[in-house]
Amino acid sequence: MEDFSSFNTPICENHNLGPAHESVEDVDPTQYRAMIGSLMYLTASRPDIMFAVCLCVRYQANLKESHMKAVKHILRYLKGKPKLGLWYPAASDLKFVAYTDSDFGGCKSTRKSTTGGCQFLGGRIVS
Repeated sequence: MEDFSSFNTPICENHNLGPAHESVEDVDPTQYRAMIGSLMYLTASRPDIMFAVCLCVRYQANLKESHMKAVKHILRYLKGKPKLGLWYPAASDLKFVAYTDSDFGGCKSTRKSTTGGCQFLGGRIVS
């Protein structure tokens, strides 16, 4: 895929991905799953592709060519954005810090608890 141009988004706005009902040629599931596995690993440092990758993961059981095209679209997006993502320099302190806030009975109308939180790894927010 070196000769192909890159894309500006990880997936098309009108992607039309769904369960494959069309009578299109099947795709090699081994190659598809290997590509999806690599992309899932990459989502730890590239949250921008999380939605698109998780959308493609849903259709591993009944693959069609449209699903493979969506995965290749993600790869072409990554080609054009190689420096985008969360970077953890080797010299940085990778201390994990988490903050949370709970308010028991905090919702005025339902009296249910409300909570929120965030986690940082090496000074960078991860969740």
